[in-house]
Amino acid sequence: MNFLRLSLPWLLLALIAALAAWIRYGLIEPAAIGHLCEAAATAPAWCQGRQMLVLGFLGYGYGWAALAFAALALVWKHPASAWLAAAGGVLALQLYCFEAGAFALLVGCLRLIRLQADAAPADEDGNGDRQVQAQP
Repeated sequence: MNFLRLSLPWLLLALIAALAAWIRYGLIEPAAIGHLCEAAATAPAWCQGRQMLVLGFLGYGYGWAALAFAALALVWKHPASAWLAAAGGVLALQLYCFEAGAFALLVGCLRLIRLQADAAPADEDGNGDRQVQAQP
């Protein structure tokens, strides 16, 4: 149970990275989809959502959001804020806001690792101070 609790944020982060990669390489970058959405009269309804995604990185919105999540993770020491910073960072990295995305991903991952290490249970002898004990 403890393994699942510790690994679930990282698995969800990998899922967010895969989703962001699909958005970029499967929805935004293909020229055929771009040409399909340019034709205003015959464009499918989902082209409006694609256009909103494109406007998000043209205005550096994903980068600003990632930086805000990183600041939140530094102020609020909670695993949810750390994961949100890492997820926002990986999304910003995939969607062309790489400076802020890399920073937020780094801050989020380091904060999440630190919070998980601080919440780790005590060792075998019940000593949670992480000190090396001499052998008897």
